[in-house]
Amino acid sequence: MKYVQILVKSCALVLFLLSAGWANAQATVRGFVTNNTNGEPAIFVTVSLEGTPYGVTTDVTGYYSISKIPQGEYTITVSSLEFATVSENITVEGSRVYTKNFRVEPKVTELGSVEISAEKEERQTQVNMSVETIRPVDIKRIPSFGGQQDIVQALQVLPGFVSTGDQGGQLYVRGGSPVQNKVLLDGMIIYNAFHSIGLFSVFDTDIIANADIHTGGFSAQFGGRISSVMDITTRDGNKKEFRGKLSASPFGSKLLVEGPLKKLTAEGGGISYVLSMKRSYLEESSRLFYGYIDEQGLPFNFTDIYGKLSFGGAGGNKFNLFGFSFNDDVRYQALSDLNWYNVGGGGNFVLVPPGSAVLISGQAAFSEYSIAIEEANVPPRSSTIRGFNFGIDFKYILGEDDIKYGIEIVTLNTDFRTFNPIGVNVRQEDNNTELGSYLAYKKTAGKWLIQPSLRLQYYGSLSFLSPEPRLGLKFNASEVFRLKGAVGRYSQNLMQANSDRDVVNLFVGFLTAPRNLQSDIVMPDGTTRDIGSSLQTANHYILGFEYDVTEKFIVNVEGYFKDFRQITNLNRNKLFPDNFDNADVPETLRKDYLVETGNARGVDFLLKYNEKHSSLWLVYSIADVDRWDGFQWYDPVFDRRHNVNIVASHAFGKNRAYEASLRWNFGSGFPFTQTQGYYQGPDVSGGIGTDFINVNSAELSVLYGELNQGRLPSYHRLDLNIRRTWKLREKMTLEANAGVTNVYSRENIFYFNRVTNERVNQLPILPSIGVDLTF
Repeated sequence: MKYVQILVKSCALVLFLLSAGWANAQATVRGFVTNNTNGEPAIFVTVSLEGTPYGVTTDVTGYYSISKIPQGEYTITVSSLEFATVSENITVEGSRVYTKNFRVEPKVTELGSVEISAEKEERQTQVNMSVETIRPVDIKRIPSFGGQQDIVQALQVLPGFVSTGDQGGQLYVRGGSPVQNKVLLDGMIIYNAFHSIGLFSVFDTDIIANADIHTGGFSAQFGGRISSVMDITTRDGNKKEFRGKLSASPFGSKLLVEGPLKKLTAEGGGISYVLSMKRSYLEESSRLFYGYIDEQGLPFNFTDIYGKLSFGGAGGNKFNLFGFSFNDDVRYQALSDLNWYNVGGGGNFVLVPPGSAVLISGQAAFSEYSIAIEEANVPPRSSTIRGFNFGIDFKYILGEDDIKYGIEIVTLNTDFRTFNPIGVNVRQEDNNTELGSYLAYKKTAGKWLIQPSLRLQYYGSLSFLSPEPRLGLKFNASEVFRLKGAVGRYSQNLMQANSDRDVVNLFVGFLTAPRNLQSDIVMPDGTTRDIGSSLQTANHYILGFEYDVTEKFIVNVEGYFKDFRQITNLNRNKLFPDNFDNADVPETLRKDYLVETGNARGVDFLLKYNEKHSSLWLVYSIADVDRWDGFQWYDPVFDRRHNVNIVASHAFGKNRAYEASLRWNFGSGFPFTQTQGYYQGPDVSGGIGTDFINVNSAELSVLYGELNQGRLPSYHRLDLNIRRTWKLREKMTLEANAGVTNVYSRENIFYFNRVTNERVNQLPILPSIGVDLTF
């Protein structure tokens, strides 16, 4: 408890001193910029003092702050390629804080131009090490399945991402397993964001405002995960009028409605709502449309519901309430029934205190994720995780510099139920509390951008304090060429109750702080290292550069090394019960979980071309992931050495009403453990008196080769999509689309049944059509 008290008191003192000391340190003009047509924040627009070097871009809340302004008269200009320019005169005196909010009107502009402008500004003023920003326009440029654009399709083409396939697919980021990826939705932790069919996530693209995807080297603002962070922000509902969208395809349907409960006022207040509902019926429709795959239908169904209430106040302050219900239902014929659900809700806020230049934001949310699987001839398994997270963040902008600091509290309850090798039910339930605080500072020094940060992460169940220093750097060698780098330490307590050695993971449970863990590990050089705690830890080291070949063509190259100092994994070497009678047996043969180390190294190449009507992405990743389990080095099942993505789109025809897009993906084969032979196992069904020498079992047993020494065939797939848009009325459009997934019906392997000698493939060619009605 003394660590908790010290941490809380230190955080309180730092926050007080920073708030008091910075509140009136310099003359500041700050405020919010909103879209006048719907009351939404105007994201990434430029706010500047005309004729001076003072200028910034708005963030995802529409907030801007210009500080260190000398006394005088100025003209504030708000400009972007998306909105009409707005200007207003202001007289600055002394060290006061001035509030100026703006409403901007959309102007006629070509799709995609604002994103190009915003990206260029951000590349020059932010470190942005190993981070890609995804916006709705990016998702729409990628072929959609049945017309249903989804962020998971955009994630799969990003540098460093590896997907294990269409069925039971998981996303792995630069050598990290799925449990090492933190997913945030409006600040709320989502414990499973991807459905069992690898084409869809739980998120509705039409309500996403912005998604920042950190593949490594992220600052101290984020904690509790050692590989990556996906920070997704949804937009508010329309504060001026009722709007909606209805979509249908062979895969499923969707309804989105939004509108004002209290219309936008002149002072900026108002109340709005947005509600999104998605439902798949692939299991039923596939019997009609895709019977050539399986007469019983594709066993994937899901339902996603998300709702949000937004309360806007004077001066741009706002408060949101949200709730969600996501579920997944899978029925593999004669194999297993899998279902999971994720429900929760919470709220967040943005506040600028009068007379202060500090932006305060925070969130509080609760979610529950439960998964269960029933398989033939074995007991059922289940896992439930209940989590509450609370955080408050402070942001102060000092001209070109900024300071962020805050605290976060996460409480977890995990309930894992499984069975041991002899079929006896086993239950493990744990309660954990995590407390984190951070301080991050971005300093602009000439051509240098320097971003040091520090996170203090305290794990209550382990009574362990983890200091985590991190540093990001960027050097603007010229207007078109930039060098960058990052280094940092990361930790987490959450682990998955399955093995990284498994090729197919239908069931993924969650555990925290496993008790049945070995006390030391033999390192590759033969030395023994004590295991002080069950925390998983990693260090990140990243170097790269950005080069703007032209205004519309950029190159981004990053080399990385993730040093996974400690990873907790399910012990597949266990042979003996962990009891007093086996006290002399090595821990690695009787503990339920083992500690591994390892590393992931690679280079990611991204060539991106964007212009008004066309875009082209060329992505290539080369990687090598290695794990050491105390006995041997091995490659985990997601160790894909080569991964290539080519994504292109082009709008054409009268008024650019047509848009065609394609994606081609190539991936080298995943590791797997080869089969050396088969044998009949001993029959011990009669207990200790069974004559197992002379009586053979009817069960066929497999003789395995060395761990993951084989490689599956390579994977490649081509997807195409074309859509046509009609404007029916001023505020009503109809969009029809046609697409083909896996155009040349490549037989990509899903898994191999060793006993029946049957190969099961990923999805073959899947043509589809869909319609969207926006009103």
